[in-house]
Amino acid sequence: MYHTWMRYFTPGPVHHRLGLVCLGVGLQHGRLPVVGPRTLDHHVAVVVTAGGGWYRSADGRRTPVSAPALLWLTPGVPHHYGADPATGWDESFVDFTGPAAATYTELGYIEPDRPVVPLADAAPARAAIGRIARAARPGNPLLEVETAAAVHELLVALRRGRAGTDADGDPVLTGLARDAFQPLSVAEHAARHGMTPAELRAAVRRAAGCSPKDYLLTVRLGRAKELLAATELPVASVARRVGYDDPAYFSRLFTRRVGLAPVRFREQQGRAVHGGWSDRVPDPEHPPTLTGDSV
Repeated sequence: MYHTWMRYFTPGPVHHRLGLVCLGVGLQHGRLPVVGPRTLDHHVAVVVTAGGGWYRSADGRRTPVSAPALLWLTPGVPHHYGADPATGWDESFVDFTGPAAATYTELGYIEPDRPVVPLADAAPARAAIGRIARAARPGNPLLEVETAAAVHELLVALRRGRAGTDADGDPVLTGLARDAFQPLSVAEHAARHGMTPAELRAAVRRAAGCSPKDYLLTVRLGRAKELLAATELPVASVARRVGYDDPAYFSRLFTRRVGLAPVRFREQQGRAVHGGWSDRVPDPEHPPTLTGDSV
């Protein structure tokens, strides 16, 4: 016995220019029928929130599925899966497509090579799917735009919800952020984690959706922005504090990635920050706060 609710729709060509479009949404629970083997021409995110079952890939390998979990069904990839016939499972699913899916895949939010993804917390993803389901009510004139916006939100929620890969708790990312300001090569960072460079690249790609060099650069430039906005340290001092001995190289890199030269960035932030400047680097464990008298 199972219960199911689903709706499908066909966005027009103009809606595809939103980047992502929702093609369908469904909520099901119980002893659901087996799906496949089949191959689709679009993406489906299946969020399993209770129960368990299995997933079989094109090579015949069978992977157990235990809630909370995500099944990624990607275009052109054969798949075959089902709930445990004795206990069943609860699932929510969203069908979607659009040119932005390629970018989300490149960033690691969609993982064609990892069809079964354990989740630490499925609640945010389930909430996003609930918003899609509510937007899919008959007669909603904003259906295509509301559901498209919620698909973007869903992909972010699924990325945050991955078990063991949250950016705030992943040990590899934590270690890289801790050592980001030291003059270490990627190979040396890898050695600190007991990994080969290839293993480090794969771990960071899974957890952060980018290469180790890009992740380290993001940490360095983020800290540089904080120092430029919150202190009057010279640009050369800021460069050294975030790991660059050559201030000119740092300035070129900062300008290319941020879109403003360091001095220009500081000027822009200075017009927006209340309370003037401080010559003391804030303690990240006890950041400064604005009181009611300061604004």
